[in-house]
Amino acid sequence: MKASVEISMYPLKEEYVAEIKEFIARLKNNDSIECQVNGMSTQIFGDYRRIMEILTNEIAVSYEKEGKFVFVMKVINGYLKKQ
Repeated sequence: MKASVEISMYPLKEEYVAEIKEFIARLKNNDSIECQVNGMSTQIFGDYRRIMEILTNEIAVSYEKEGKFVFVMKVINGYLKKQ
């Protein structure tokens, strides 16, 4: 099943840009998903189970490495990437 996810990451500290950029870079390193980034969020497109597996792993890396973050996601079963 194809899916689209919009995710925003909110580090709970004053210096936050580096952690957000690192999280996005890790997502982009996965060839099995597509990522589009804008000023408000990151959109991820691909197989639903693969997206969730990647997000589960990468969110855990962020928590283990850097501390406290809030992640806000919207998920829809469909491929909503704008061409």
